[in-house]
Amino acid sequence: MQPRELFHYPLNIKIPSGEAVPRMWVRRLVIWDAPDEIPLRDISLRPGLNIVWTPDEHGIGHGGGKTLFCRLLRYCLGENTYAPQEERDGIASEFLNAFVGAEVMLDGVCWAVLRPLGNRRRHFAVPDGQLEALIRGEVAPTGIESFLDAIENNLITQPVAAMVPGRKQPYLAWQVALAWLTRDQECRFDHVLDWRSVQSDSDSPARGLNQTEKLEALRALISAMALREQSLRRKIASLEQEKTRSEQDAAYRYWEIQRLRIFVSEQLEVVDEELIQGDLGLAVLRDLAQQRLAKACGDAGSGDIRLIEAKNTFEAARQSMVELEKEEEQLKTQIDILPRVIAHIEAEYPSSQYALEEAESFPCPICEVPVDRVLAEKCSLSHKLPDLETCRKRLKSNRENFQRETEQLKSAKQKFDLLKPKLVLAKQKVNNAEKQYKQLEELRTGREQLSYDAQRLVDEVERLSKLMHEQQLASEKAQQASDDLNGKRQDVLKHINQQSHALSELNEKFNAIIRILLSDDASGEIRLTGNGLKLTVQMGGNRSTSAIDSLKVVAFDLAVMCLSMENKTNIPAFLVHDSPREADLGLSLYHRLFDLVFQLEQVGPAFQYIITTTTRPPDNMAMDPWLVLTLSGYPAGKRLLKCDLSS
Repeated sequence: MQPRELFHYPLNIKIPSGEAVPRMWVRRLVIWDAPDEIPLRDISLRPGLNIVWTPDEHGIGHGGGKTLFCRLLRYCLGENTYAPQEERDGIASEFLNAFVGAEVMLDGVCWAVLRPLGNRRRHFAVPDGQLEALIRGEVAPTGIESFLDAIENNLITQPVAAMVPGRKQPYLAWQVALAWLTRDQECRFDHVLDWRSVQSDSDSPARGLNQTEKLEALRALISAMALREQSLRRKIASLEQEKTRSEQDAAYRYWEIQRLRIFVSEQLEVVDEELIQGDLGLAVLRDLAQQRLAKACGDAGSGDIRLIEAKNTFEAARQSMVELEKEEEQLKTQIDILPRVIAHIEAEYPSSQYALEEAESFPCPICEVPVDRVLAEKCSLSHKLPDLETCRKRLKSNRENFQRETEQLKSAKQKFDLLKPKLVLAKQKVNNAEKQYKQLEELRTGREQLSYDAQRLVDEVERLSKLMHEQQLASEKAQQASDDLNGKRQDVLKHINQQSHALSELNEKFNAIIRILLSDDASGEIRLTGNGLKLTVQMGGNRSTSAIDSLKVVAFDLAVMCLSMENKTNIPAFLVHDSPREADLGLSLYHRLFDLVFQLEQVGPAFQYIITTTTRPPDNMAMDPWLVLTLSGYPAGKRLLKCDLSS
């Protein structure tokens, strides 16, 4: 097919031979409230323009179900959810056995896709299948993986899918592409790379991508980035991180070097700052530290002998004092005990004296008159006489013990008196020896501290040397990373230039669409810069208002769709715009948008563009076949699900 010009502006579309219909489009969307019931909705769609309209009557143009319609479409196309959690709960409680199905044409094959809206967990995707057979349960659940495999393998292709960044998960590339092709209404067409909003509660993996990753994905999907460039960009990101880390490391090392150099120089009493800079200064500091350590170690060795001698003297004096103290304690004990022993001996003396006297002249056993012992020994009446010898010995022993203990007490007192000055002298010797020992020990501690400080200075000088080496390595590493970055960036620019034909064609179509939608005096440009993808509109100067910014995004999507019509991208010529009028587009611009898509149909309906609106479409398109569905927020029967959902 030959290129066609639209509105006298050079929007040239050349559809490949045999591509009269889009490679992927939705032919039918059906909603059942229960498998055995007549469908709630059976909506036929077509290649080309499809309008879903909710007339803004009585100020309640919203709430009819336009956004839910769009989300059910993308749910059938593989997204995991179809509404925010609260809305899903409401639908599930109202429709326990509800299903939504779609007939999706993919490279001429009709895929029947059926997914649950209620509490069931059965999912179906069957090529050359029929939705009615699936809803009747004539086919066992298959899952939708085979359908998604067909999209990724045939439309996106595995080499392109491999270039889409993000946390690797099944069908990541198609999920990201689907997020772009079916933007959330909540994003309000604010930015070309805003696809999924937090407010929509979608779990699309596109939400996990940053702007750089989204741009990489977009460029991969429109064949504007080669695998080698993506590899280079990842290498650049890694090098930037490495450069930042190395620069931070070098800066920290430099700060630590300066702090340590000042400390060491102050300790070594070096005042010339120029002297201590660089490797030469490091050698000076090292020599001074070694000299101080050698001196400290020499002083420490000379005092050890004197300290040992003082310690031995102190220990000997203390031992002598301890022995004298023991002797003193023993004498004190004797002086305390012996008087009591002597008193006890004296107390026994009278009884021993009396016993001796009685033994010498004892009473008669008959008349109790004292009898002379000589007579008693001759008397036959006295058969038992007292033991005179024993009494004498006892009395003698008493006197001897008394004399001995008395002398021992006297001796103890004499020794105690003589011991006192010795003990005083011994204590003085101990005090003097201890004082000298402690003084020498304190001197040794001081010398050890000097030796420790000197050794620490030697260690700090070596640490300074290590830090200087590490700082040099970090600086060299940062410089190397910077050099590598420059080289890799140059390589990326070369690859961008090599891929410039894709961006150039996209830019031509974007510019033509801007001129069609605005005026012949306007122009649009797409530029790939270091800060991302930049869309500009010139019309008497650079224009950047809310309406123009939204128009840029709409025009960009349409330009990509035109490229896809020519089979020059890796995504289908399929686009869903949910209420772009609400993104501050003026009414005249909005009508031109419909006219533009209408004219694209004349080139050949090799695309499917679905748009929802609360604003009345142009009169010539507010009818069949373009107007495929009319909804209303009131009454409930005119809503998409024909009921009010319980809150």
